Amino acid sequence: MQLAAPEQPIFYYDLGSPECYLVAEQVLHALPVVPEWQPVRSTQPEPTDQHRIERMAVALGLQPIRWPENLPVRSHTAMLAATYAKQIGRGVAFSLAAFRQTFAAGRDLSSQDTVLIAGAACEMHPTALLKALERPGLGRALEAATSAARRRGVSRLPAIVVEGRVLAGTDVLDRAREFFTSGAREAPA
Repeated sequence: MQLAAPEQPIFYYDLGSPECYLVAEQVLHALPVVPEWQPVRSTQPEPTDQHRIERMAVALGLQPIRWPENLPVRSHTAMLAATYAKQIGRGVAFSLAAFRQTFAAGRDLSSQDTVLIAGAACEMHPTALLKALERPGLGRALEAATSAARRRGVSRLPAIVVEGRVLAGTDVLDRAREFFTSGAREAPA
């Protein structure tokens, strides 16, 4: 038997979720296939255990978590910006920069300045970003992505869809790695 070529997994995330931040910092290197990053709105944010998130960040070797003053994090504007960034090929870079501004620098993600700083970190022109945020189609694109994720079975974040299977939660990478290393992907020769 030979292994079938892996399908590109999809990583679903909301920039306001510290759990998504922890997965985002690892996902590019954790799987044998680089996932597509898809920003979606979290419709049911779960309560955050700040101490658990802080311990996990330390265990991963990340900068200590600096919580923004306004919790839960309001991410709507940043999620629109992430949708635009994905459209122009800067989705991963923008999302990592926004996550880091929020959870490593403690900045307010609902602030236009924070969004512009994240955009500057990945060479997005501030004027272009601000104009894009005014386009009504951007909100529709974000809602369409969120609806498509729900139809695929994504009910909580962070989530990775791999070969049609929805894996969700903070241990999503462990389960995705298991999927790729198990014999479940064997195809007939």
